[in-house]
Amino acid sequence: MVDVRELSERHEPFVVRALETLWGKSRERAGGTTNLLLVHLLDTAAVAELLWDGFLARATRSALDAAAGGPGRGRRLFVWLCGVHDVGKATPAHQRLWPDGAEAVRRSGLTWSEMAAVAGAKQQKRWRHDWAGGLMTRELLTEAGWDADQLGWVWPLVAGHHGAFPSARDVREPSHAKGQLRGRGTWRQVQQAVLDVFTQEVGFGELSEVEPMVVPSRALQLQLSGLVVMADWIASDERFFVGVDDLRLVSLNASRERAASSWKALGLQGGWGALAVPGPEAFRDRFGYAPRPSQAMVVEAVRRMGGPGLVVVEAPMGEGKTEAAQAAAEVLAARFGADGVFVGMPTQATSDPMFTRTRRWVEAVEGHLASRVVLLHGKRAFNREWKALLEDAGAYADEAFCGVDEFGLDDDPYGLESEVRGVPERQAPAEWFLGAKRGLLAPFVVGTVDQLLYAATRTRHVMLRMAGLAGKVVILDEVHACDVYMSQFLGEALRWLGQAGVPVLVLSATLAPAQRQALVEAYLAGAASREELRVEVPVPPGYPSVTAACLPASGEPQIHVEATDSWREDLRVKVRAVPEAVPGAQCPHRERGRLQGEADARVGDLLASELVDGGTALVIRNSVARAQSLYEELRGRFSKDAVRLLHARFTVARRADLTEESLRLLGPRTPRAQGGRLILVATQLAEQSFDVDADLLVTDLAPVDLLLQRVGRLHRHEDTWRPDRLRVSQVFVTGFEPREGREPAFAFASEMIYGRHLLLRTAAVLPGAGEVWSVPGDVPGLVGRVYGADASLLPQTWREAGEAACREQESRDRARAENAQQFLLTAPGEHERRTLAGLHYGGSTAGSDESSLRAAVRDGDESVEVVLVVRESDDAVFRTLAGRALSVNGEVAPDVLDEVLGSVVRLPSKLTQTASQLGPLPGWHGHPWLRRSRALVLDASHRARLGDFTVSYDDEFGLRQEVGPRDLLQAPGAG
Repeated sequence: MVDVRELSERHEPFVVRALETLWGKSRERAGGTTNLLLVHLLDTAAVAELLWDGFLARATRSALDAAAGGPGRGRRLFVWLCGVHDVGKATPAHQRLWPDGAEAVRRSGLTWSEMAAVAGAKQQKRWRHDWAGGLMTRELLTEAGWDADQLGWVWPLVAGHHGAFPSARDVREPSHAKGQLRGRGTWRQVQQAVLDVFTQEVGFGELSEVEPMVVPSRALQLQLSGLVVMADWIASDERFFVGVDDLRLVSLNASRERAASSWKALGLQGGWGALAVPGPEAFRDRFGYAPRPSQAMVVEAVRRMGGPGLVVVEAPMGEGKTEAAQAAAEVLAARFGADGVFVGMPTQATSDPMFTRTRRWVEAVEGHLASRVVLLHGKRAFNREWKALLEDAGAYADEAFCGVDEFGLDDDPYGLESEVRGVPERQAPAEWFLGAKRGLLAPFVVGTVDQLLYAATRTRHVMLRMAGLAGKVVILDEVHACDVYMSQFLGEALRWLGQAGVPVLVLSATLAPAQRQALVEAYLAGAASREELRVEVPVPPGYPSVTAACLPASGEPQIHVEATDSWREDLRVKVRAVPEAVPGAQCPHRERGRLQGEADARVGDLLASELVDGGTALVIRNSVARAQSLYEELRGRFSKDAVRLLHARFTVARRADLTEESLRLLGPRTPRAQGGRLILVATQLAEQSFDVDADLLVTDLAPVDLLLQRVGRLHRHEDTWRPDRLRVSQVFVTGFEPREGREPAFAFASEMIYGRHLLLRTAAVLPGAGEVWSVPGDVPGLVGRVYGADASLLPQTWREAGEAACREQESRDRARAENAQQFLLTAPGEHERRTLAGLHYGGSTAGSDESSLRAAVRDGDESVEVVLVVRESDDAVFRTLAGRALSVNGEVAPDVLDEVLGSVVRLPSKLTQTASQLGPLPGWHGHPWLRRSRALVLDASHRARLGDFTVSYDDEFGLRQEVGPRDLLQAPGAG
């Protein structure tokens, strides 16, 4: 217990009275009883002890030990850093905010001028207790004799614990406040006493003993900051940390009891802990078969690495890259002290099956840990496995987790509104991890690559994301899907992960050499804390290959490159062009429609001929509009059961059902009836991580790496029955028009998405008559040629157009890279800075909500999502798409909620501006899941007008943009 008598002997009476009065949480936010400031500091310290003992990765603990001066010293430093975060509340800036608390503090003898304080707060409205704490720790630690380098990295952890790091200039008290926000006179003695008493309670004799010995990397500082926020948020949960207003009852032991109760109820748990390095037999134990040559190569490469690093795995589709990465991740975690894994996938659709596979793998490593795997993307509520996992555990969904620190910043979610349902042996991830911004802190996470990219953005609470990634092994699948813009964030994230010593496995079937070079250089530059680091990354001598790069203690980069043979023979693929007439930019709409109809009819003729004896075909179009148009043609030629349509403009519930059905019908284990026909018309959703096996592929022209990804959906399994005429792999390439004596013309949608430069170079490598591609053997060469700079790749008559397209692409890439700079976490030229001070230069640019972040890391190209509801002209109530009644104002009964949420659909990007004017229905305001949703109200025929466009929806075609008189004036679009 805090010895009040001893305090009275060491401090003036007014100091003791102040310690008995200064409040950390108001009665309203502390279970009905005022919580003293010292109590909250000690509560947070007690939570930090539990984080250290049962949550932090071994690698993190070792790094903190090193910073503190040796083995065993990091724990107490970590506890102090977490607990000291709110010391700035010992100022008028905070104490004045709650009237009852302010009155009690004034009665204790501490005063301020409210007029001057208000004036100062208005002049610099963000100067609150977090910045006050930063200023106080800078000054008090200086007086305690701390070295400037050590206090230089510690004070930003205090000043930044509400989500953004100010500069040293920022935390200066506003001049108009005249000391009335910081506190003058006796306030200084009280502030010193708060810091001294807290420091002694956690086990230090005095402040000078706390001083670290080594300045940790900025990446570790950022991770630490996130852990400080995590400890603060847990200790701010009033259900477990009810206020204590009697100084005689305050002690670290009392806080430990409260923290232990909270920890148990919340079900918070770490990951692997001390993981042993797996032996040679582990691969078969995990996956049920002996490793293939490429898989064994990857695992052996990570066994030899001199330190944590970046591993680039390049292998063809179906080679088993996922299993190789998982086996390698287990080795890396064991060797370098990681406690879990993050798996980043290119899309939500590819994340869902990976969630299942990751749970199966984690269970094989250590059975009970499978229940701790979190699925993290915006539509996870519609994943049946995830939903069942939470329902079985009685857990609430994401949006039920909210709450605001009444005197912090607006988006500082501390508490949990739902009833506590945690138990010691949960069969689902702890509910605490389901709250906003917390998902990456769970020990095992599968989500979109966006979750990693968000950690590289200059946004509030970015430290929580980095704290979630640090201490894990990161696996990034299909990394080639990151375009020039997204690659800026990927490179920034790799810099921070490299500096944090986080092992990263990057997987790709088709990686351009320049991209491989950029990935390795970004990681090693971070590991070396350099702005730039130029290294020579050898070209792999074959395919499949592995490139392992690290920066060991010696300081010299180590890069190991190796290749081996694939486990199966090359697939010889006939590639034939199916030309179509491409309309010009000024072509009238009706003429465009006629030409599209002719192109669709040609594909229909082709499929009728090739599937005459039965078989399966996958058709990939580069736009939703082209897919819908072809589907309409094909459903008139074939039976209804023989044709399916899959694209991104179905409602989320319908799209999930269609995806599941497609994977089942075209999956490797589905028996194929002789003579039966099945055609799946899809967009890029079927391009990657889409485990189907088609007999025949028809695809729009795309850059060669993506084209090869599509080829990977063809003849994946040797034991699949195929008609005689389809036993030779065939690809038919559409979406372009060869022109005599000049370069080809490309479908408008394709050119808008991919640009002319790569389409021209890809068209130039398409096989001629009688030639074939050998896949995967030809993959590295094809990708290298298309993404290289050799102008002679193009025919002589194309070169002038090719040069113009190249210049245009370079200009566009340069502009997009520059545009990304405004959102990147680190400003140009500041990668070698040693502290977090001023990290949020110019404020936090990107919004912190999911949609704003997604737009930031994907170049703002994400269109608006809306919830479709129906209201007939003579109907008083709104209804769901299926006709179930809501209410006059749209209120949603619990049994209808899933149906409403399942009616979310993404609009075409051209409708974004108009749709941004939409808002929630009146009855949705205040609803935890719907209050920020936009409702699109359809009429009885399921149509709605959006500006100059009419849209309609049905479950067969999805959302369609219909042609009206005003629509004819619009420029063509990719749909």
